[in-house]
Amino acid sequence: MEKSIFTRIMENEIPARIEYEDDKVIVIHDIAPKAKVHLLIIPRKPIPTLMDVTEEDLPLIGHIHQVAQKLAQKLELKGFRLINNCGKEGGQEVFHIHFHLLSGFHE
Repeated sequence: MEKSIFTRIMENEIPARIEYEDDKVIVIHDIAPKAKVHLLIIPRKPIPTLMDVTEEDLPLIGHIHQVAQKLAQKLELKGFRLINNCGKEGGQEVFHIHFHLLSGFHE
């Protein structure tokens, strides 16, 4: 299976502007932002879609939400969206789950 762009970023094959990282996730700035703040929260574990998340992965999904909270506090966001596109018909382009954290629509 071919490595996703996110795996290649995590392996330093492709540069990215990293906002945060730990042993479970990496957070990068989207290269085509749709809001003033547009970050991608990407688990290091390559799970293709949200439909592929197993019970074993639930702590990881919870961790992603905690990271979103930490980033919102760090960046002093007054509100944000946390979005996951699931499957081709749901708008997913990279089949390695990731969550878009967006803020700054009405400033």
